Amino acid sequence: MPDPVKESTILHVDMDAFFASVEQRDHPQWKGLPVVVGSPPDKRGVVSAASYEARKFGIHSAMPSREAGKRCPHAIFTPPNIGRYAEVSAQIFAIFERYTPEIEGLSLDEAFLDVTKSLGLFGTGLSIAEAIRAAIHGELGLTASVGIASNKFLAKIASDMNKPDGVTLVPREPRAIKAFLAPLPIGRLWGVGKVTEAMLRKAGLHTIGAVQEATDAQLLALVTKAQAQHFRRLCAGEDDRRVEPHVEAKGISREQTFGEDVSDPRVIRETLLFLIEDVGRQLREAGKYARVVGIKVRWQGFETITRRLTLTPAACDNFTLRRSALALLDKVAFEKPVRLVGFGVYELADSAGEQMNLLDATGKGPEKHERLSRTLDEIGKRFGRASRRRAP
Repeated sequence: MPDPVKESTILHVDMDAFFASVEQRDHPQWKGLPVVVGSPPDKRGVVSAASYEARKFGIHSAMPSREAGKRCPHAIFTPPNIGRYAEVSAQIFAIFERYTPEIEGLSLDEAFLDVTKSLGLFGTGLSIAEAIRAAIHGELGLTASVGIASNKFLAKIASDMNKPDGVTLVPREPRAIKAFLAPLPIGRLWGVGKVTEAMLRKAGLHTIGAVQEATDAQLLALVTKAQAQHFRRLCAGEDDRRVEPHVEAKGISREQTFGEDVSDPRVIRETLLFLIEDVGRQLREAGKYARVVGIKVRWQGFETITRRLTLTPAACDNFTLRRSALALLDKVAFEKPVRLVGFGVYELADSAGEQMNLLDATGKGPEKHERLSRTLDEIGKRFGRASRRRAP
């Protein structure tokens, strides 16, 4: 019987310089110019994203804006517009949904797609990847790079190999996979952080191929047995994790992993608000009400906290979801940079359950909030998310 994991076809779609590309598209006069999304160079702050034209000057995410300004004095600096990027992200994910419902969003600008069950309708993984890229370019004026492989690890590595606007197809034969991976730097292995990478390099293990050829004794002298086994499997291109859509039987969640750790609480808050809108829309489309809402924050260094709040009665409107999530967020002390923020709803029910109060704390009925949220959903479907914006 064939191995279902090895027989899978997984795409990793990664938008090219997403934030900066959206700004260049929305400001045609910036096309072909170095654009830096972040604080201006005369203020304290860091670069959130840089266009490919700006990267030629050595500008990259998380670089102090002052340094970016020195490297490219004529660069165009523009503040992040997370709301706009989230709207475009929703359009991108809508394109993904034309080809498969099995989508695992990693952030606003990248996702894994399991297209195994779609091959009979749309052809090969390569033809689906090309169709998605063509739709993103033709309809949204943006470019994406895609990796195609039998698992998530290989697909993610592949999507970065022909950027920007490229496609990489990973071979499926074990020996060919090892050859594909061998020349890549050791830092491309998942789980190899800066400290581990420095240690492996010091021992002469600079590439994945070097680890493939290392003896067990060599590896165990450097890392734990569990790490050694993990690296062995990845160096052979083995990864049995499945694509996990964020709509689950008992909950719906969405997360945003930042390309570089974020310290600006405004960016974190704005990102959370758009995650709430997306989850709320999915909740209402499913005809469900949430009894519990929760947020997730992952710090630099991967330390993660979660906070949850019980709703009485259960709710599905954006007003209640926002108010509850922001109350949880206000209790979090942001003392170090944030790597990921997420929002989810859990313990889903078919109705609100308890009799709703005629008026809530804002003086407006929750039923009115639900109707308004559903109306906004319909407006978004007809005219796009850009047609509706939250009041500041």
